[in-house]
Amino acid sequence: EAPSCDRRYRMRSAVARSSRAAFAPAGAGSRRLMSSGTVTVDLDKPYLLHKLESEPPMTAEVTRDELLGYYSLMFRMRRMEISADTLYKAKHVKGFCHLYDGQEAICVGMEAGATWGDSVVTSYRDHAWQLSRGDTVKGVLCELLGKQGGCAKGMGGSMHMYKADANFYGGNGIVGSQAPLGAGMAFAHKYNNDGCCAFALYGDGAANQGQLFEAANIAALLKLPVIFVCENNQYAMGTSLARGSACTDYYTRGQYMPGIKVDGMDVLAVREAVKVAKELAKEGPVMMEMDTYRYHGHSMSDPGITYRTRDEVASVRAARDPVALVKSWLIDKELATEAEVKGIEKRVRKVVDEAVAKAKAATPPPPGELTRDIYVGKYEHPRMVNVGPGPQGGPA
Repeated sequence: EAPSCDRRYRMRSAVARSSRAAFAPAGAGSRRLMSSGTVTVDLDKPYLLHKLESEPPMTAEVTRDELLGYYSLMFRMRRMEISADTLYKAKHVKGFCHLYDGQEAICVGMEAGATWGDSVVTSYRDHAWQLSRGDTVKGVLCELLGKQGGCAKGMGGSMHMYKADANFYGGNGIVGSQAPLGAGMAFAHKYNNDGCCAFALYGDGAANQGQLFEAANIAALLKLPVIFVCENNQYAMGTSLARGSACTDYYTRGQYMPGIKVDGMDVLAVREAVKVAKELAKEGPVMMEMDTYRYHGHSMSDPGITYRTRDEVASVRAARDPVALVKSWLIDKELATEAEVKGIEKRVRKVVDEAVAKAKAATPPPPGELTRDIYVGKYEHPRMVNVGPGPQGGPA
């Protein structure tokens, strides 16, 4: 029997507590500053609505423990992606590599408003989602480096992260293909009556794909609990919004379904909007747009400065960086000192550095794995594959 959303939430809460404990400052119980008291944060950027009369709240209640959890996870994602950049440039990563730095608030905010009972399917910019759904930095980097310790035994790589036991279904290399998959996952949630929903994330470039509109149509007809989420990072694969889309109000593209545009650089704004969207999804599909920005190019093969300037990237990083925003809340609200935040950063850097070393030292999959997953329930070597069988017909 699949866990219900409530049971999944308890599972996720246990993981979150464990994560916070791993990065909590020493002596946490000895100072009043370390209390778990609740503070109120004012959200700066108004939501934009489609077919909705009331917007999500413009304030968010958050505890110190929650903010520490968000910050440590977001900073871990940032450092992991920076390490992936370095590994790619050193030719340790083969194939494509799409990085998520700049967009961390979307993933972490959505997770804060959802549960692991809710299904997630996304594009090939998927490393952070793999981490947020319970994998380790080492596990993600092993997959990037083609090592057996990765989620797909090193054979999927950057674009094909996957963690079915946490309802994360990729990582998809075909632009826009996740939209109909998300509708299908929502159909399963409705069929099983488990009270959960599905999130299908895609970029502003994929927003013009026909399959998105087909999926939205069938989702509306069947009233499926699916939330379509456009991660609008402004430039698709290198084409600005105005040059690529006749309508750039992506949250309205669902036409007959409610839509919400959110500041995707603000983890609390995302969290509060997702809570509202989940309630709406009980009655049918919802379309969200996350206004965000990617610091790297579309992929590592894209320098990212032929269609925008270095000054533009630097100005967004200075004014809207999602990780720096959470750090400012912790310090300005006197929930943590600068020394305590630096302590978290130091421990995260150590975790990522150790993960890099372990991933580089890990072994690639043995040759026998080449045909391991062709047939269900058995292992055979097709004639066209010149690989000898391992022991008892298994992988060598």
